[in-house]
Amino acid sequence: MRILGVDPGLTRCGLGVIDTLPARKAKMVAVDVLRTPSADSVDLRLGAIAEAFDSWLDTYRPDVVAIERVFARNDVSTIMGTAQASGLTMGLAARRGLPVAMHTPSEVKAAITGSGRADKKQVTSMVTRILGLDAPPKPADAADALAIAICHSWRGALSAQSTPGANKDLTERKAGGRQGSGLTKAQQQWAEAMRRAK
Repeated sequence: MRILGVDPGLTRCGLGVIDTLPARKAKMVAVDVLRTPSADSVDLRLGAIAEAFDSWLDTYRPDVVAIERVFARNDVSTIMGTAQASGLTMGLAARRGLPVAMHTPSEVKAAITGSGRADKKQVTSMVTRILGLDAPPKPADAADALAIAICHSWRGALSAQSTPGANKDLTERKAGGRQGSGLTKAQQQWAEAMRRAK
């Protein structure tokens, strides 16, 4: 399964693509951080992110998009930009019928490091190790996007597969031309293989 992880942000939006492998392994396909100038108007910045994100969807053709869930902070301007970028990427993925999964920051940290309170350095270190990279992905937004994709590969697909009625809902969504947050056939096969490997 190919997963596109998104660490949403208006100034820096991290994107990371991984391919899942047997035995809870993964391989990095691509990673980058989309940047927009803070001096530009919000509409231009979102337009630039939309164009770049669409290009990533065309180039890497993910099976699912995993996005970090926005959480409340004291800085309203930061949370607004993060929420706008998050909603934009969700909408663009949904428009193509791609499943979208959301994972909280603490869920991602716990999946990657074993602790929901891990710092960015610990997450980056584990992402580097898990993916067998020669050097840590930089900046932190790049490592975070890969961490979100890894988290989904380990937690998201299996939990969605075990959700009662998930396959029925998926069939109904496919009939309507949209998949929502259900699993594709490839994801179902991968999840089944993971269950058998345990």
